[in-house]
Amino acid sequence: MNMQTSGVMAPPPPRNLDEMKIGIVMMRDIMLKTMFRKNVNMVSDVAAAICLPAIVTQELIDIAREQKLLEATGTLSATAGNEMGYQLTDAGKARALDALAQSEYFGAMPVPLDIYHEQIKRQSIKNVQITREQLVGAMGHLVLPDDLLDHLGPAVSAGRSVLMYGPPGNGKSSISNGIRDAMGDKVYVPRAIEYAGQVITVYDPIVHTAAEEQVDDPNALRRASNRFDTRYVRCDRPTVITGGELTLDMLDLVYNPTARTYQAPLQMKATGGIFIVDDLGRQKEPPQALINRWIVPLEENKDILALQSGEKFEVPFDTLVIFSTNFHPNEIFDTAALRRIFFKIKIDGPDQKDFLKIFAMVARKRKMPLDEGALVHLLKKKYPTIDNVYANYQPIFLIDQMIAICDFEGIPYQMSPDLIDRAWANMFVRDEEIVR
Repeated sequence: MNMQTSGVMAPPPPRNLDEMKIGIVMMRDIMLKTMFRKNVNMVSDVAAAICLPAIVTQELIDIAREQKLLEATGTLSATAGNEMGYQLTDAGKARALDALAQSEYFGAMPVPLDIYHEQIKRQSIKNVQITREQLVGAMGHLVLPDDLLDHLGPAVSAGRSVLMYGPPGNGKSSISNGIRDAMGDKVYVPRAIEYAGQVITVYDPIVHTAAEEQVDDPNALRRASNRFDTRYVRCDRPTVITGGELTLDMLDLVYNPTARTYQAPLQMKATGGIFIVDDLGRQKEPPQALINRWIVPLEENKDILALQSGEKFEVPFDTLVIFSTNFHPNEIFDTAALRRIFFKIKIDGPDQKDFLKIFAMVARKRKMPLDEGALVHLLKKKYPTIDNVYANYQPIFLIDQMIAICDFEGIPYQMSPDLIDRAWANMFVRDEEIVR
């Protein structure tokens, strides 16, 4: 089924403990640890803290009461609709402390890996069909060659890997961000997942942008909110951007020995979205080694991760990977690696006509009046010294330099051959011998 970008199906909330597919002891312990750490005792507060419906939370509370780990406080809360309060017994406190010694994790109940897999299918990046209008809308601020969108559109809609290459300063990073903006829909990111009794936290406020909460109209017949499993956070499709700092171990599970929990690796946090490897070739690891790490995920739509015990397990891989490099692909990859990257798109510098278009657009934005004499000087005297090689970053650089000079000199914004010369001198450093 090919759902349009606006209609991602939400994960349904569990209706009872049987639907949770997690061991009862693990769930009970997470609830006890949460009550102990957060000091919550009303059913509605406990349910909100462990992100489960009240009816399922009550089932867990009843089990803990039977085991003499919880007891009713005997007080009804008038503010919480006459709810009964519960507190940990001495045995319950001892159990909570013992469980915390085994794993510090408390709060949202994790989603079992198999159930999370079902949600990934519902919101797969491969279901997203991007139109030319959406791409143009997201990249309207960029001056791009007409044929670039012809190559980019099918690449993004296929949800396959893309390699963008070409000289630096021509907007490869801006184009990557434009692809993300064009998607524009929402996905559901689990706060944590569970595999083999281990908790792996996935939701990361640094990576994931939570969508605004839906507010109910009290007069509405049907309530819009709370219709999805709150163990997930509704977010924009995620984008993870890494550059020269990327190392192979960043793509492994991160184990916290103090909390005894795991954190999902970067590419797993990017599930349902985009993973951008910027500046490929500038990392400590050779590009070939990085690509080799991606071969199984890119070809088989699954990744293999390892627990501390050495046990390996599969997780779904549902991410559009964009590699961006200033090197020619043949310099950094062998043919087998290149074959595995589905789309290869060259991002070149602008020609003179597009360069002038960008220059005029930036000048208008920056309120810098254009001057014909200064432009002629730039094109006829300056650019021939660098073989007339234009780049997208240059108009912004030159105009911002001239603005800085005008501000310093206390004169109105203007451009002149002299100001062009001063700005140009900062864009390129003259080759010379430094005597030490």
